[in-house]
Amino acid sequence: MEAGRAAEPSPSERAPDSASATAPRAESEPATDFQRFVQLATGRLLPIYGQQFFSATRFDPVQATQVPEGYLLGPGDEVVIQAYGSFDFTERLVVGRDGRVSIPRVGPVQVAGLRFGDLEAALTRSLSVSYRNFKLAVSMGRLRSIEIYLVGQARTPGRKVVSSLSSLINALFETGGPSALGSMRAIELRRKGRTVTTLDLYEFIARGNSSGDQPLEPGDIIFIPPAGPQVALVGSVNTPAIYELPRTGAS
Repeated sequence: MEAGRAAEPSPSERAPDSASATAPRAESEPATDFQRFVQLATGRLLPIYGQQFFSATRFDPVQATQVPEGYLLGPGDEVVIQAYGSFDFTERLVVGRDGRVSIPRVGPVQVAGLRFGDLEAALTRSLSVSYRNFKLAVSMGRLRSIEIYLVGQARTPGRKVVSSLSSLINALFETGGPSALGSMRAIELRRKGRTVTTLDLYEFIARGNSSGDQPLEPGDIIFIPPAGPQVALVGSVNTPAIYELPRTGAS
């Protein structure tokens, strides 16, 4: 049923909604005009598909057990260096604002912008200037946080502080995602004046397809536009709910 039309099911079709479709909406999210219209036409207040994943309870911030090799180091990251062989030491060093760590008896070494997978080799080269016959093991300690902006039809718009490991999808679940009036099918990640990716959350929720996801960088903007055209599915369907139609030109 598209916005403006409602199909009344027979009494036998009014089966209980599935648990995933009837999860309670956050108290701050009143029914939309279209939900109320469908309720008047069918006698049922249908949930908006996908909103059940963005309840009042937020997901915990990203806590990675293993930093990916492609992770880019930046100011505020903590690097743990363990050397052994002709000498032994263990140091926990924080990357300064200048992008460097200061290694005892070696001096400052530039590491910001390096991939984590390249860090061990870079530090080995720096220590080799002063030391011989040693081995090095490098890991990450406490990771920095980054600031991003959530704008548009978001449940909790504004400036957000997230883990430097967060991706677009992580950030949406951490911050509450789209409001009841926001789109789940055309969420934009904007960076330095251009759109990096457009995310269709239906692909992730229904199919586990995260191909539209991207790692976040400081200053990124997540823009959630208003929801597009919607339809209501009631009766003998697996998940009675209100669904947003894909945008024109979307697959």
